[in-house]
Amino acid sequence: MKIVVKAREYEEIIKKSRFVGLISPCQSEPEALQLVNNLHEQHPGASHIVYAYRIQTPNGLVCRFYDAGEPSGTAGKPIFQHLEGKQLINLIVVVIRYFGGIKLGAGGLTRAYGNIAKQVIDLAEIVEHIERVTLRLVLAYNQLQMLEYQLKKLDGEIVQQNFADQVQVQIQLPKHHLPAFQLTFQ
Repeated sequence: MKIVVKAREYEEIIKKSRFVGLISPCQSEPEALQLVNNLHEQHPGASHIVYAYRIQTPNGLVCRFYDAGEPSGTAGKPIFQHLEGKQLINLIVVVIRYFGGIKLGAGGLTRAYGNIAKQVIDLAEIVEHIERVTLRLVLAYNQLQMLEYQLKKLDGEIVQQNFADQVQVQIQLPKHHLPAFQLTFQ
């Protein structure tokens, strides 16, 4: 699985219709839908705002696409097929269309939406998705330096710490490094 690092945009005119493609990382379905709502506010004159997303959740992969009034299967699905084909997760691709007066037909719409999605995906910086785990630990002060050393070796990090009688930390590290970490801190 792969993810995108940051939002990118691509624009193209196809037979007088203006298509604006946007790719953006997102971590939840509500976040994806909020982005779509924001785009509706930013583009009130748009004819169609079509999207597809794939988001990894604790309950599995959530996949959705929406044609936004275009003929069924001609808009959201071609976008989604690019996400699926490239094994992208935790992102949304949105294509905004301003109708230019020339009808494209079902095949033309499918090609246009699919091509805009492909172009914006090609612009994005794509990296491998590394599943991370979060752990909470309570340590003696003299164990903190060893913890920091181990996390550095295993590409982990301390995301929260609280100093009291003992040190309470919340850490994150790649899931595949969890067994090695547990050998050190049982």
